[in-house]
Amino acid sequence: MAGRNSANPRKPPGKKRVSAADAARIEQIFARLAASNPEPKGELFYINPYTLLVAVVLSAQATDAGVNKATPALFAQADTPEKMVALGEDRVREAIKTIGLFRTKAKNVVALSQLLIERHGGEVPRNREALIALPGVGRKTANVVLNIAFGQPTIAVDTHIFRVSNRLPIAKGKTPDAVEKGLEAVIPEKYLLHAHHWLILHGRYICKARKPECGRCVLYELCRFKDKTA
Repeated sequence: MAGRNSANPRKPPGKKRVSAADAARIEQIFARLAASNPEPKGELFYINPYTLLVAVVLSAQATDAGVNKATPALFAQADTPEKMVALGEDRVREAIKTIGLFRTKAKNVVALSQLLIERHGGEVPRNREALIALPGVGRKTANVVLNIAFGQPTIAVDTHIFRVSNRLPIAKGKTPDAVEKGLEAVIPEKYLLHAHHWLILHGRYICKARKPECGRCVLYELCRFKDKTA
């Protein structure tokens, strides 16, 4: 990105203007998350960008753990679009039958594989618009693939990020798109690449929906959630 904004040295031009106190607090939130987990990783099993794309499509309305039980055997048979198309919808459906919505997902996996071959030479595209044009791929899925496979500083707002961002809060919003834009506007640039994983993991294991484990939270003093526990 271009040079720094002199009014806020931690933000590149175009970033949302926030008070010095809010900017310092957000800086501290991500500094603490970074210190507690310097190299956060996604929890889905994958082999290459293509299998990552398939795994993320399969994870919609399902848990990563549940997806990981089915995908190793599937990817052992088909780790490229060509192999997946050759495997066929019936066999893909059988391989992922333990995952919710498996019939629709099997159809989408084979269809997106065919389009990858026809439109992209069998390669996973590196831009959001091309990814979203594939069956079963929405903005969140595209952002996950761009972030993990290609190192782009995208933020895929799932239920965990939506909750954590509104609860702490970092960026409030009534929709995932609003939260995504809000986070991109206030997170210091140096933390953007890993912000997605830090927030997901924090929501999954600490800032849980029903019973947040505030006693183990490294962000306790920075959190403004009115119902946080001692």
